[in-house]
Amino acid sequence: MFAKSCGIELEYTKILAPVDGFEQSLSNFWAEGGVGCNVTLPFKEQAYALANECNSAAKLAKAANTLKRDESGTLQAFNTDGIGLVSDLIAKGAKLDGASVLLLGAGGAAKGVVQPLLEAGVKALHILNRTLSKAQVIAKDSDNDRVVAVTTESLASSYEVVINSTSASLQGTLPEVPVSVFKHCTIAYDMVYGSEPTVFMGFAREHGATAQVDGLGMLVQQAAAAFTIWTGQQPETHDVEHYLRELKKTS
Repeated sequence: MFAKSCGIELEYTKILAPVDGFEQSLSNFWAEGGVGCNVTLPFKEQAYALANECNSAAKLAKAANTLKRDESGTLQAFNTDGIGLVSDLIAKGAKLDGASVLLLGAGGAAKGVVQPLLEAGVKALHILNRTLSKAQVIAKDSDNDRVVAVTTESLASSYEVVINSTSASLQGTLPEVPVSVFKHCTIAYDMVYGSEPTVFMGFAREHGATAQVDGLGMLVQQAAAAFTIWTGQQPETHDVEHYLRELKKTS
């Protein structure tokens, strides 16, 4: 759909790499004329390590979900998860410049979105995680005093944006989050998505969040960012997200 919106012909398909054979699978892909690819678990860290050049988000996350090989053979790595999140938040009406943001979780998903959120101009980015030390590592690695690891006792009095980067919604459970953080929240964002609103979205709505959004738009936007990296063109995304939402309803 992206290629069609830009008038481009391309082949995009899935390649299942053996757990111990990612590097060889990647070499085969380049040898067969591959230009760029997306990388998913469990190979994101390995993709980052193999690259010659990395964007800032990939460096902070130490993981890449997008690779591109240029004509000279240089392997470039990108992490577009955060770009996708920021693009979708803005598309859904969030005002990130000058905003106070609370990020729930300190796993790979959280690491990938810190740098793009900072670049979007957030005033403060607080990270709340069950294990404080993991949040502290992300804050330290960011090398930015706007990023602070917090506990439930040291939370700010209000946040405009609350983002759930944990996988709790996949199990139908809630991350550890006090109800107070939603009192002045304009948008509560869950990176997980499904055919129905997640438990986190329902909880946020019940406790005062003005809007609640799932992560399907983030998925589309990070894919669009990868497409732009490979082709230099910006694809249409609205119709793709609409198509996928309709598909989820019928699946």
